Amino acid sequence: MIITDHIFQSESFTALIDEAIEFMLDTPLETLPPEKFYGGGVYALYYKGNYPLYYNLFSELDHLPIYIGKAVLPGWRQGRESSQRKMPALFNRLKEHARSIQATENLEISDFLCRFMVLQSQEADLIGTVEAAMTRKFHPLWNSFIDGFGNHDPGKGRYEQAKSEWDVLHPGRVWANRLKGTAPDQETIIQKVKAYHVDKLS
Repeated sequence: MIITDHIFQSESFTALIDEAIEFMLDTPLETLPPEKFYGGGVYALYYKGNYPLYYNLFSELDHLPIYIGKAVLPGWRQGRESSQRKMPALFNRLKEHARSIQATENLEISDFLCRFMVLQSQEADLIGTVEAAMTRKFHPLWNSFIDGFGNHDPGKGRYEQAKSEWDVLHPGRVWANRLKGTAPDQETIIQKVKAYHVDKLS
């Protein structure tokens, strides 16, 4: 067997993803959460505040998202996207993130902005691919270095796990305070953020 006979490569596919990312980066910045809209797609969050660990980095690199994510419509994997198009999946995800930020003791929701791209019909198949490509391109802090921003309440009977790094750095989510596991060391997390600064500003 010659493995190269089984490897698919496409320059046109790469160009399509680059086109989608360029479109995404040209979309207007909106408040978090934005006005209600419908559909699924990809989004990016941007920080513009004065939190000491973030201020220098995000003030100097104003194009750098702090988090990238996606939301697909229910039934998308089964090809039923068209029947669910009027569901606000992407908006709901952004609203959920806004609630997480509002719950913290040291972040202000007014310091955050977002960009998003709605993908419908056949373009909806690109949602996961575009999200992954953007994450590789920007290595957002809350995706690649600090874990836990996108976590959900594990539910009753599942609170034996530890707080995430994000919840240690930004305490306040009620359900996170119920977690009983050994939390990550805050100073270690701070050093990770500082290493991220060095990487991005070098």
